[in-house]
Amino acid sequence: MSQITAFEPDALERSVPRYTSYPTAPHFTDGVCSATYRRWLGELAPDAKISLYLHIPFCDELCWFCACRTQGSRNYRPVSRYLDLLIAEIDQVAGLLGPDHPISQVHWGGGSPTILSPDDMYRLSTVIHERFPLSQNAEFAVEIDPRDMTEPRLDALAAAGLSRASIGVQDFEPRVQAAIGRRQGYDITKKVIDGLRARGVTGINIDLLYGLPGQTAETLMSTIEKVIGLGPDRLALFGYAHVPWMARRQKMIDESILPGTTMRRRQATLAAQMLREAGYAPIGIDHFAKPADAMALAAADGSLRRNFQGYTVDPAVALIGMGASAIGSMPQGYVQNDPSTAGYQKAIEAGKLATTRGKAFTADDRARRDAIEQILCRFALDPDAVTTRHGIAALPVCEIAEALLAAAPEGALIPKGRGFVIADGWRSHTRLIAAEFDAYFQNRPARHSLAV
Repeated sequence: MSQITAFEPDALERSVPRYTSYPTAPHFTDGVCSATYRRWLGELAPDAKISLYLHIPFCDELCWFCACRTQGSRNYRPVSRYLDLLIAEIDQVAGLLGPDHPISQVHWGGGSPTILSPDDMYRLSTVIHERFPLSQNAEFAVEIDPRDMTEPRLDALAAAGLSRASIGVQDFEPRVQAAIGRRQGYDITKKVIDGLRARGVTGINIDLLYGLPGQTAETLMSTIEKVIGLGPDRLALFGYAHVPWMARRQKMIDESILPGTTMRRRQATLAAQMLREAGYAPIGIDHFAKPADAMALAAADGSLRRNFQGYTVDPAVALIGMGASAIGSMPQGYVQNDPSTAGYQKAIEAGKLATTRGKAFTADDRARRDAIEQILCRFALDPDAVTTRHGIAALPVCEIAEALLAAAPEGALIPKGRGFVIADGWRSHTRLIAAEFDAYFQNRPARHSLAV
C-alpha cells in the first residue's frame, strides 16, 4: 500500500477523479466488447430494475468550458439521422432485455437533447414507452439548454411526461460568459423555468460552476443570489475542470484569467454558505437540495447513490447507456459505446451493439467501489459493512482505513468502529480520501481535475 497523501500540505493542489464511477473511465479497456455486453444484458435477473440514459451528442454551438462528447451542428439532418440510429439501438437493447425489466428512470443527456425538434422529442419518447415497461413513478429527466428552448419544445417535453429538468447556468456574469463562449441571460433562463412549471414540471435542477475564467467570488455570489430567486429543487455546484488535453475546445479559454486554487476554494466556500443560508441542504461534495426533496432525504437516511450523472436516488441495479460514447453500468462492470458518431453509426447500421470498451469488475474493484461510494455519499466509511458484502476482498479497504486514521491530522477523521467520519472542516479533502482506495489511481495516475 502506498503512503497516505490525502492530508499533505499541497494535497488540494492535486488532480483527482470525481468518482462518478470506479474504476474510472481512463482505465476502461477494449477487453470489454459488444459480445461481452450482449452476454451481460442476458444475465440480468428478469425483475431487475434498470435506468436508461440516452446521449444526444449535438449542440447548436459549442461552449468552450464543456468537456462532454458533443459536436456542433446548425444543420438538422445529422441530428435526424442520429435519432434513427438511436432508435435502432433502443430496439436492439429492448430485444435483448425482454419485457420484464421495470424502468425506474429515463435521462436524456448530451450535448443538448433540446436540439431535437418537437416532433422528434415526441417520437423518441413514444419509442421508449413502447419498448420498455416504465415503473409507475419512473422519473423522466432531460438536460435543457434554455437558449434553444421554444414554446413547442416545452409543450412536447411536457406531453412526453417530463418530470425533472436539468438546466445549465454556470454563471450569469456577462464577462464570464464571454470568456467561456456561452452567452445566456437570466431573463431567458427564468422564462424557460416559468414555462416548465406552468406545464406541471415540478423538478427543477440548476448547474453552476466555480473556478471559471474571469470569475470572482462577487460574480459567483451575484449569480447564486439570482439562482436562489428561481427556486430550484436541486443545485449542483461543480468546480470547473480545465482539461484542454482532453477537451480541445477548452484551448479557446484564456488560462491567465483562471482563478487559482485559493480563489477556487473561496468561491466554493462562499457559494456553499449562501446556499445553506437560503435553506438548501448540502448533498455530498457538490450538490444541494431543498430539505423535503428526495435527494436530501436519501442523504439523510443513507440511501444516496452515485453514478455517471452524479448523485442519484435511483434504485436501479443497471444503467443502460445508449448513443455515441454513452456509458452503461451493469452488475458485472462498465460498458461504453464507440465515442465517434461515425463508429457508432457503422456498428448500429450493421445490427451490432456499439460497445467498444469497458471494465469487468474484479472482487477487489467491487470492494473498493463500495468504499469510495460510501465516502462520496456519506462522508464516512464502515469497513465492517464492506467486509460483510465482499468478504476477504475487503481486506485492502480495512488496511487503508486504518492507515488513514493513523495519518490524519487531529480532528480530520472522527473514528467510528474500524472506520471513520470525515469532519466538517475537512470535507474539501473527500475526493483525496477516496483516491486512497483507488488502486488504479495509486499505481497509474491519469490526468484529472483539481481536487477543489
